[in-house]
Amino acid sequence: MNIQRLAVIAMLAGVLSAPETVAAQELRVGFTADALTLDPANHRDRGTETIIRNMFDGLVTRDSSMKVVPEIAEGWQALDSTTYQFKIRQGVKFHDGSDLTAEDIKFTIDRLVKENAMGGQTSPRQSLLGPITNIEAVDDHTVVIKLDSAWPNLPAMLPFQEVVSKAHVERVGEPAMADAVNGTGPFKLVEWRKGDSVIMERFDDYYGGATDIAPVGKACVERVIFKIIPENASRVLALLSGDVHIINSVTPDLAREIEAHPDTDVVAVNGTRTTFIALNNQEGPFADIRVRRALAHALDRQIIIDRILYGNATLTDGILSPDAFGKNKDLPGYTYDVDKAKALLAEAGYPEGLEVTLDADGSTKELAEVIAVVAKRAGFDIKVAIGESSTLKSRYRTKGGPIDGQMWLTSWGNGSLDPVGIFVPTHRTADRGNSSGYSNPEVDALLDAANTETDPAKRAELYSKAEAIVSSDLPNIYLWVAQDLYGVSKKLSGWQPSSDSRINLHDACLN
Repeated sequence: MNIQRLAVIAMLAGVLSAPETVAAQELRVGFTADALTLDPANHRDRGTETIIRNMFDGLVTRDSSMKVVPEIAEGWQALDSTTYQFKIRQGVKFHDGSDLTAEDIKFTIDRLVKENAMGGQTSPRQSLLGPITNIEAVDDHTVVIKLDSAWPNLPAMLPFQEVVSKAHVERVGEPAMADAVNGTGPFKLVEWRKGDSVIMERFDDYYGGATDIAPVGKACVERVIFKIIPENASRVLALLSGDVHIINSVTPDLAREIEAHPDTDVVAVNGTRTTFIALNNQEGPFADIRVRRALAHALDRQIIIDRILYGNATLTDGILSPDAFGKNKDLPGYTYDVDKAKALLAEAGYPEGLEVTLDADGSTKELAEVIAVVAKRAGFDIKVAIGESSTLKSRYRTKGGPIDGQMWLTSWGNGSLDPVGIFVPTHRTADRGNSSGYSNPEVDALLDAANTETDPAKRAELYSKAEAIVSSDLPNIYLWVAQDLYGVSKKLSGWQPSSDSRINLHDACLN
């Protein structure tokens, strides 16, 4: 974002700050990307889930502190290490007026986990529900979920799975589920104008939502619109002009423009996405641990956070967020030390320095360039190469195959704040998110053991031990967990952001 553009935004904001013409009970969200689908079972996209979670509820949800609490379920218990029983709330209705029963829960889970359950297609969300083997509707208001092995992470993963109506799916057919919404959430679909907006209205027969999250009842506003505005400056302008009341993905530089405006504020929440540099451990200079450690000491991460991210991030010395379950709080870390970095490079055979290429996509170009500048003092001559995100994923996330590249500025989100959602895929040998080719049998064994350990204290210790080993091996350079920044109108009340990036509008009001 250049200075000229910021000046234009500020000027236009002043011109366009006339009285708002939007109806008082119509809440508008300026959102980065359109939904891929409105079918809860047919995506793996956090933005899509943010939109549809306002129209669909789940068995459980999370409160503002990320605690898992009952939603459609009124409670649950583990009958043993592989069996969970959920009691279903009575009086929950779908948007078409039909009553939700345990059969709808069974149908929803079966549709997610069974092969070819979606008209011959398997749900892309299947792996999110791990070892579920069967779900039984015991009566109209009780379901029992069976696992083929202990998996204590089940409750933490259920907030991401929304309940659909069995009768509705069978009536409209699988293809129509892409835009035929019949949920139990606080809002129902009015119209999806693809590429432009998703328009919803209040569901007046809503059962009230999670009893642990006040207030319980129907939504505060009558109408909600997710307006799709991909460009950062355009979203800010829409907020400053009063056209929208909430915007997501505010960049730190534009946050200052929002804070300076008399009618808007910036609200922040600790994110769940760890930013790191994946290093090719298979071949090339970073196969040598001395070079990896040299780069770690070459980077002044705190000065990047302070000057580029304006303080809106928290350092992390491992893949896990400081807020994650099982986080090792005693990792030694790698302090900024230019002399030590130079000495390690020389010891590894690069006394005159090292030329390497850092891959990044367009959204991280500026950060990549700053990293290159900071590392230069220690002898790293880093060329930044910009590529498409999908191409970079195919080059680095090879599931054990050869990696095509030296280093990649990337990140991984973990909405559950449980290590199974981030530690396992990024560090287990040949797993789907392992972008460095890292392989350590001892780490694999610890992660596998933690996956089935039902004692929380023992499970946390397993992850802590694994993170200590990884910290020593240093397959990646772990940078920070950025805060998620939102711009909001001062007319908005009752809403706060969530670390899992949900924009839950049930409690949002307009003054």
